[in-house]
Amino acid sequence: MPGTLYLIPAPLGHNDISWVVPHGVKRVISKLDSFIVEDAKSARQCLARLGVSAPLQTIKFSVLNEHTRPAELTDLIKPLLSGKNLGLMSEAGCPAVADPGANLIALAHAHGIRVVPLVGPSAILLALMASGLNGQRFAFHGYLPVDSAERARKIAELEKASKILDQTEIFIEAPYRNAKLLQSLLHFCDKGTLLCLATDISLATENITTKRIGDWKSAPPDINKRPTVFLLYAG
Repeated sequence: MPGTLYLIPAPLGHNDISWVVPHGVKRVISKLDSFIVEDAKSARQCLARLGVSAPLQTIKFSVLNEHTRPAELTDLIKPLLSGKNLGLMSEAGCPAVADPGANLIALAHAHGIRVVPLVGPSAILLALMASGLNGQRFAFHGYLPVDSAERARKIAELEKASKILDQTEIFIEAPYRNAKLLQSLLHFCDKGTLLCLATDISLATENITTKRIGDWKSAPPDINKRPTVFLLYAG
């Protein structure tokens, strides 16, 4: 009988872990001794914070990141096929949501392996919850183009789609490029369009604020190098 693949959300930063990971979830994690992770070093640190009882040196880590080739996924699920339970852990937030893992999960389903998502923090959903924007219809777009001209075209496309479809457009950026993305949004979007900046979610420095583009222009915040979810609504 195949094992179970547990999807483990990781904290979004170095905050009090009891706020974001329930005790029951920690109990499930503590029974695992094999994990598929993006980075073994940071995974060890996270598991130590989660109170895993097994000695960390005895825990087996396999790596799944953006460099993992599709052909390697079969090897990653072999322990599951032999009956062993595994945990799939993201660097931050939920596995397979703006993170690697979806292809592995699809392969697990194809082999009849049980997949169990565990409760934990998702920056995208937490940002949407707190934004005050349309939570009935929304779309997540991942990262916008780095090239300035392509980014401008994408922003115009998203603002138009939000207006036509009456939906919230959600996207993220590498923290060190936040300032450039914000500058582009303030330059190219209509002054009446709503923009929510959800920064440092679940941390002590958390700030989630929704304003119209025109209002943001008068006092743009410093979100450089701070993890931020951007939510745009022109509906």
